[in-house]
Amino acid sequence: QVQLVESGGGLVQAGGSLRLSCAASGRIFSIRPMGWYRQAPGKQRELVAGITSGGSPNYADSVRGRFTISRESAGNTVYLQMNSLKPEDTAVYYCYCDHGPRNWGPGTQVTVSL
Repeated sequence: QVQLVESGGGLVQAGGSLRLSCAASGRIFSIRPMGWYRQAPGKQRELVAGITSGGSPNYADSVRGRFTISRESAGNTVYLQMNSLKPEDTAVYYCYCDHGPRNWGPGTQVTVSL
């Protein structure tokens, strides 16, 4: 069983920055693909960014150039540095870890005000 703990969400003004963290624990014996999705009210959950076990990132077009995903070289901890935040980035952000079935964190709220 895999547990995911997210942190770093909050309220920020447009143009500001936040850094999300996600640590996976449990019976994980290798570096696993991880990443972030988000879900805004009334919308479907969408991929924000993912990173492979080898460290290769991928991004949604809407965040490319503003967000950066990274991971610890050892262990399963990932970070999402979010710069130049916009009100449309407001959502609950969910971390995932692909270990067997996809595992999800409980989510962390990010609110960007004008």
